[in-house]
Amino acid sequence: MTVTALPAFTDNYLWLLDAGGHAAVVDPGDAEVVRAGLAARGLRLAAILITHHHPDHIGGLLALAAETGAAVYGPRAESSKIKGLQHLLDDHDEVRLDALGITLQVIAVPGHTLGHIAYFEPTQRLLFCGDTLFVGGCGRLFEGTPAQMLESLDRLAALPPETAVYCAHEYTLSNLDFATTVEPHNLALAEEMARVQALRAAGVPSVPSTIAHERRLNPFLRARSAEVTAAVVAQAGEEASQKLGNPIEIFGALRRWKDGHRPRVR
Repeated sequence: MTVTALPAFTDNYLWLLDAGGHAAVVDPGDAEVVRAGLAARGLRLAAILITHHHPDHIGGLLALAAETGAAVYGPRAESSKIKGLQHLLDDHDEVRLDALGITLQVIAVPGHTLGHIAYFEPTQRLLFCGDTLFVGGCGRLFEGTPAQMLESLDRLAALPPETAVYCAHEYTLSNLDFATTVEPHNLALAEEMARVQALRAAGVPSVPSTIAHERRLNPFLRARSAEVTAAVVAQAGEEASQKLGNPIEIFGALRRWKDGHRPRVR
């Protein structure tokens, strides 16, 4: 199976999976981008996979389903917010796509939204995580709590280290800018920033990453580490830091720090 990035809007990636002339698309926010991707490769759309309800992830769903007859899968918990879902998914469900010869495992990852799900393909070890885990970062907590997002990231971090991480946005440079703010003396982060800057200057996506890579450099997967914890406590100040007594509070403070951060690069 081949996975192709279809860039959309300003910084979205719609992921096209194909094998044997058939395709599935993850989070088709723009129907025309998907149509063009299918036509260029001579593919027939068999399935549409939705991670959560935000418009840039579902905008092309109805049109593509009507045009192609593709089966539409998505989170049961957000079915009232997503028109056109046919197969409602819960944590630990499986999506069998016979046309592509794959089976995807469903992982509930609330935090960015309450019903957010991710799809994991265990044979090739591919993760389609929407807006939960990014290269060097994680999604904003629009609906969920720090505890929910930390648990969701813990579940993703527990996947095999070689798992390829296909997130839905090109946020890597701004995420690494924040990561280097948290750990300014981390030489590995500085090297990674230079590498990604070169990729982006050449118009090459920084995605996918791997779980091993994210465990090593992503501050949100390292929120329990001594280095990140110390940085969060120092940023919070003496009075506020007294309230940071456990990993959930540290993670929440880290996410709030990121929310207020103004990146020097994009």
